[in-house]
This record gives sequence, C-alpha cells and structure tokens, in this order.
Amino acid sequence: MDQLNGWKRTGDCNFLNKEHLDQEVVLMGWVQKRRDHGGVIFIDLRDRMGITQVVFNPEHSPESHEKAHEIRNEYVLAIKGKVSLRPEGMMNPKLPTGEIEVMVDELKILNQAQTPPFQIEDEINTGEDLRLRYRYLDLRRPSLQKIIQMRHRVSQQTRRYFDEQGFLEIETPCLTKSTPEGARDYLVPSRVSPHHFYALPQSPQLFKQILMIAGYDRYFQIVKCFRDEDLRADRQPEFTQIDLEMSFVEKDQVISMVEGLIRQIFQKEKGLDLTGPFQRMKYQEAIDRYGVDRPDTRFGLELKDISDIVKDSGFKVFSEVVQKGGQVKGINGKECAKLSRKEIDDLTELVKIYKAKGLAWIKINPDGIQSPLKKFLSEEEINQIRDRMQAEPGDILFFVADKPEITANSLGALRLALGQKLDLIDSSKYNFLWITDFPLLEYDAEAGRYESKHHPFTSPVEEDIPLLETDPLKVHAQAYDIVLNGLEIGGGSIRIHQKELQKKVFLKLGISEEEAVEKFGFLMEALEYGAPPHGGLALGLDRLIMILAETSSIRDVIAFPKTQKATCLMTNAPNKAMPEQLKELKIKLDFS
Repeated sequence: MDQLNGWKRTGDCNFLNKEHLDQEVVLMGWVQKRRDHGGVIFIDLRDRMGITQVVFNPEHSPESHEKAHEIRNEYVLAIKGKVSLRPEGMMNPKLPTGEIEVMVDELKILNQAQTPPFQIEDEINTGEDLRLRYRYLDLRRPSLQKIIQMRHRVSQQTRRYFDEQGFLEIETPCLTKSTPEGARDYLVPSRVSPHHFYALPQSPQLFKQILMIAGYDRYFQIVKCFRDEDLRADRQPEFTQIDLEMSFVEKDQVISMVEGLIRQIFQKEKGLDLTGPFQRMKYQEAIDRYGVDRPDTRFGLELKDISDIVKDSGFKVFSEVVQKGGQVKGINGKECAKLSRKEIDDLTELVKIYKAKGLAWIKINPDGIQSPLKKFLSEEEINQIRDRMQAEPGDILFFVADKPEITANSLGALRLALGQKLDLIDSSKYNFLWITDFPLLEYDAEAGRYESKHHPFTSPVEEDIPLLETDPLKVHAQAYDIVLNGLEIGGGSIRIHQKELQKKVFLKLGISEEEAVEKFGFLMEALEYGAPPHGGLALGLDRLIMILAETSSIRDVIAFPKTQKATCLMTNAPNKAMPEQLKELKIKLDFS
C-alpha cells in the first residue's frame, strides 16, 4: 500500500482558482468520478470542502497515467501536480474550481474501495434504512457534509456569543439520579452499588439551578440529553440542547438574550437581519386561534368559534356539545370546494386520530350551500356562520364539536394539513413566536391528579400563587416557549427559588414531603442556603439546524442518528449484554 511518505496537503479540493496557475499542489481525497477520454483520464477528486478535476495525461506523466487505470470510485488518492487552465469550452461554472484543473505528476493510491451500495451524491433514490446502515458513506454526500459543517459553525457562534455576554460554559453530569421530568429515563446499572441505577439526564435542569445557587450567575452548555419516548421526524432518543441559566433576571431578560443569539445565527448562516423583538402570543390566544401552542403563523386558516350561534340549533350534535361545556369551532378551507368526497373523508380520518368523533362540513357553492347539516340549521344560523367565517363561493367550512382540548387538537392538525394541501406555506419565511402565560398545571383525568405543564420547578406568576389552593388550573406559569414555523425550538421559565413555594407546588402535584426529599432532597436543601431568583431556557440545537438546513428529518442533522425504533443500523445498537456483564452487575433477566 502506498503511504504519504512526507507528502502534505497544500489545501482542500475547493480552494484552487486562476490565481494558483502553474503552482505545484498536493491534493488528497476520494474519487467522485473517473472518465477515460481517449487515453487521457479525468478524475473528480472530492473532500469535504468540494471537488477539483485532476488529469492524468500519458504524454505528461506516463507512470501516473498507467497507475490511474486502477482507480475506481471512492478510492482514496493523493496527487501532486501543477494547476492549469481548463481548455476553452471545458470550464464548469457550477464548480468553484471549474476554471482550472490539476495536471498530475505523481499519484499515490492510499486505499481501495468496494463498489458503494449507493451513489455518493445528493440526488439519490435510496431508502433511509440503507443509508443509515452505511452511514459513513451517507455522510460523504455533499448535502450532509454541508449540514454537519453548518452545525459546527452554529455551535462555535453560540460559544462566542455567550462568552461575550459573560457566561461560563460548565459541564453537568451524564450519570445522575432518576427524577420525574415527563418522559421515561434511560437507566444505567451501577456495578459498585448493586441493584442501584443511574439515569441519563433528560435535561441539566436541576444542576443548572444548583449552579445558580452556587453563585455562577450566567451558565451555558451545549449538552446531550436523553429521553425514552416515542420518536418522530423531529425527535431522537438522544438530542442536543443549547442550555442556559441566569440569576437575578425576569423573563424579558432571558427572552432578549436568546433573541440576540438567534439573530446572530440567522445573520451568519442565512444573511438575514431578523427584525425584533419577536412576536409574542399568550398560550390561550394560540389555542383559540390555531388549536396548538406552537402555531405556524406563516399562513392563515384560523379557527373560529361558532358555539354561540349553534347552542340552540336543531343539529343536536352541535347544541348538545355546547350545553355540556364543549365547543364547536371551524376552519374556512379557502377554495376547498373542489375537494373530492374521498379527500374530505381522508380529512375526517385525520381529525379522528386526535379523538374527534367526526368532521362536519358546509360547501359554499355559487348557487347556495351543500351540506349534510343543511336540513338541521336555520337560514339565519347558516348566514351567521358564513359571516363569522368570511365564507365565499368555492370555500368549504369544516367543523369539530367536542371538548375544548379535542376540538383544538383536531382542528390544529386539520389546519396544518390544509395549509400543506393548499400550498399556503411560504417556505422562505422564518416566523418566530414567543408563547407566554402558560397554565402552571394541567389535570390528568385518567391518573386523577395534576401535572406540570412544563416541569415542577417552574415558578407561578406571583399574583396567582393564592390560587394554588383554591383554583389550581387558573394559575399561570412564568414560562415561555419559542416557536419557529410551527416547531417548538426552545422552552424555559423563571424557576422557583424559595423552598416553601417549591413544597406547595410539589404537594399540588401529589409529591409528598417524604417523596420530595427522596427525589429532590439536594435541591430542597440548597434552596435553604440563599437561592437567587433565576431562570433560563434550552434551545433544541438539532431542530434549529433542521430548519436552517431546510430538511424535514432530524436524522439529517445528527451525525449518527437512531431510527424511529431507537436503533442504530450501523452498529446494531442496542445489543444483548454478555452473561458475564450481567453477572458482574448482579442483574438477572426475566424472559417471561
């Protein structure tokens, strides 16, 4: 095998241009393509920065030309030669190096390669499972390399930004204590403490609060987090957060700090000067208008409440729901009258996923309306509905009648589906939105108890604290989420910094004093030693890069992602433990 023998790269495969004519260069990389044009062999040599055409001419260097006959795609080469202009008519304006080529004097074949299972190029029709199985080949594709490079740049910009703002980057443990934070923990058995387990952190939440109590008033970290939950296109079992915490602040200061980082990232990566401050919207307004607390505001199709119009109507499905405390809300599907009955049936099945019992509709035709509801609603009720929903000929009005949360969830999903179907979403827009004034608690009817809307350490709004005893669901949280184009890319809150208030919230969540000591004793104790007011936020780095890179899958922005079944197809993880390992950990498997 040829070795480097002292050769050193003079640059990457993207830096050469006419200014380098007649200079001797050494390039190293992979063979993208090999072309034999009547004896002269052309190679597109690729590295992570780009491509340079190198030429093997038998009249110029017979030895290297003879050796070039061995070359195949993905072979690893080192070449030494001089930069020259491409012949007239042979320039490639699509490449930064398209005006030049390198005439090879010497060639070293550093390694051979088998024929790849798919082409190493962007436009390939290859299943994701195959690409993940050969991830080291997939990562050679220019599109993925650009994303990974973008991720690096954003991480470096983040570090510079927070350093300039006086933050300290502090690492927190990966082996910690299992605490309830909403999702299932990944547990790690301890060999030295048999039958005891660490948990991988779902977030550094408690540790960053401890850092505030310790006096490190501005902390940040680009940190791995782990959650054992059902996966989807924007979720992975291990993910990365840009995590920050600040002492002696209120929510506006945290929000301003995060907006500054985002503006800098978008200016550097997209050349966009984002106007600010970003739009804000209260949680209940978002639910009322869009059905979700992370609305995509790039298009309209807002929800309209018609409960007051139909509360006494002859259509019992509507009137009875309203009388039982439910809602009837709708969306005006602009110009949707052209939808077929099958398409309407498909939309009905969509809302049923979100527990809606069905989807009522009124089609607005030039000569009147068409609807199964027509015989149950009076002409006055229909006209009031048309006026409220600003209906015009060619529209279809869609309705769901149910409990408020089901109505919101189902119509929120329908709104997004219609936005995509009608091509209403401008992909060139970046609409940022802060959602504020969340409820502190929500009630889980199945479990028969209150749960935190965010997490148990979120501080209630001060004037709502008395309501914890009398009307807990009316307590608002000092919490805030940042949404970009319908994706939640971050969330945070002002934290509870007083022990007695933390105990009150724990008790409302059904966590007894004894349980609080068992699970959070170190935090409760720390709160007695002068805890400052503090708050922070965590941005999802993976989701942020996903949007910047304009890709629909989070797996495209993570070097070694997991599948939707939380497996790694390249390494075959997870795998079975050896009997010796289990014995050492004092773990006995139950195969029943």
